[in-house]
Amino acid sequence: MEEEIFADLDHGLHNALDAFRRECNKLRTGRANASQLDSVRVDYYGQESALHQVATVSVVDPRLLQVKPWERSMLPAIDKAIFAANLGLTPSNRGDVILVPIPAMTGERRRELVKVVKHLGEEAKVSVRNARRDALDLLESLDDYPEDDLLRNKKKVQDLVDAMIKKVDGAAADKEAEILEV
Repeated sequence: MEEEIFADLDHGLHNALDAFRRECNKLRTGRANASQLDSVRVDYYGQESALHQVATVSVVDPRLLQVKPWERSMLPAIDKAIFAANLGLTPSNRGDVILVPIPAMTGERRRELVKVVKHLGEEAKVSVRNARRDALDLLESLDDYPEDDLLRNKKKVQDLVDAMIKKVDGAAADKEAEILEV
């Protein structure tokens, strides 16, 4: 039972870190990143589909994304979807591909994004703490569990949580440095 509790804790901790990294990848840092268009949904013959399911998104240079649809007839729908996604990007239809220039970021926008990263980091830490709470509750609910084993495992849970919080803080600091880089 103990192993299952720690496996669930490990899974919850890593899910929190992965979710934080995914959310950070969506933030625009002034450099082109194909994941910036992950949230774009395209009307594909009446069905809402993710952009990556109807086109290939590639980075042409540090300030330019290229979207190449698998069907040429999808160009207007993709163009419209990128613009409607409200990402602050203006797509340019070139006939067979769509080019999406990434505008340079202002200092004010950089400071706003740093605040967003800090908020996302706090949310990730809350998820980590929730995983800790669940693991501790499960440990305490075990019947006929020796007190010294309980204390030892509580310390082990706390050590795992502390290590994950350091990883979240490190990832947040890396993202903040990337955003503030001019």
